[in-house]
Amino acid sequence: NQALLAAKAGAGYVSPFIGRLDDAGHVGMSVVEEILQIYRNYNIETQVLVASIRHPVHVVEAAKLGAHVATMPADVLEKMVKHPLTDIGLKRFLDDWSKAGLKLPERRTLEAKTRGLAGN
Repeated sequence: NQALLAAKAGAGYVSPFIGRLDDAGHVGMSVVEEILQIYRNYNIETQVLVASIRHPVHVVEAAKLGAHVATMPADVLEKMVKHPLTDIGLKRFLDDWSKAGLKLPERRTLEAKTRGLAGN
């Protein structure tokens, strides 16, 4: 109700706090889905800024639903970047690479890569 009223009043953004909605016995992401569906049905341009995100799954769900913005604490962002299976997989790859006696090629600078090109 509030999101529709805010949009009709000309709000640029609405911000459902999904974690707090969950705490109050609602399903926060369902509220986001309802808002976005109504906005699409009536071509409402108000953007949905999903807030009070508590888990990386919330970010993915918000993106799948079409939310415009998601705000999150640093720990959620860190969980999105780091994943235990990625760390394990990378360690195994590097160990196998090392056992095979392989080495990464040296990184060349942009200057070295462009040396000899016209004008250099």
